Formats: sequence, C-alpha cells, structure tokens
Amino acid sequence: MIKPLAVLAGAAALSAALTVPAVATTSDAAQSTTVCSPYALQGGLATYLCAERTGDQVRLYGALALAGPPSPGTPLPYRKDVTVSLTGTAPAGTVNQYVLFTGSNQEVGSITDTVACDAPVRGSFSVSSYPLGPNPVQLDTVVPC
Repeated sequence: MIKPLAVLAGAAALSAALTVPAVATTSDAAQSTTVCSPYALQGGLATYLCAERTGDQVRLYGALALAGPPSPGTPLPYRKDVTVSLTGTAPAGTVNQYVLFTGSNQEVGSITDTVACDAPVRGSFSVSSYPLGPNPVQLDTVVPC
C-alpha cells in the first residue's frame, strides 16, 4: 500500500510542475550611448570628458589616466593629489573635488540630469596638480537617443 501512495504523490507533483507558467526572460534594459571629448594633458595626466545617455538621462563625468608610460628606470606614480572641476550647462551642475590618483584609470565627478534628445550637451573638465595648472577639455555635442 505504500508504493501506490508514492506513485500517486509523484504523479501529483509532476502534474503540478507541468502547470506552472514559464517566466519570460526578456531584457528591457535601456541602451546607453557615450560620447567623449578628445583627451588633453593636464597636471601630468591625460584627461577627457564623457557624456553618457540612457533614455532621457544624461550623465557627464571626467576620466583620468596616465599621460604615457613612465621613463625607463622610474617607478609608476603611486600617488598624486589632483583637484578636479567638472561643470555642465546641460546637464547643469558643478563638481569640485580632490582625487588621489594612484596610477590606474579613474572616473571622477558625475552630473546627471534630464536632457531632451535633440538638445546639445555641454561640459568642461579640468584637472590641476601643483605646480601644473589646468588645461580644460570641452564637450559640446548632441548625444544620440
């Protein structure tokens, strides 16, 4: 009598499993588009400004990288205090911050706002590190939707 109950329970479980609806696995994630300025040498670093659009949101951010490989026999810069200024008119805002650059590429600052698809995106990004002054990079473009 135990065997028929086990078979019956197994059949009921299999029947219940077959009636569970499948879950769709489609991705509705919004596509993002990024446009970056040409790089400039500032404070001994290569810097550039990017605008990233996802839907109607645009995010401006700056990036720091080494300007080139170190001279033979010299160590990589392990530490560099950098003053960052990021200003945007669309999206609007200003970020001023100090960054400790450690030799690897680094994204800094972030300004996010709603910007219409055909509106220009404008920003400026500058970096200074004593005794070297800023040489701002500019971005003035339309980021496609």
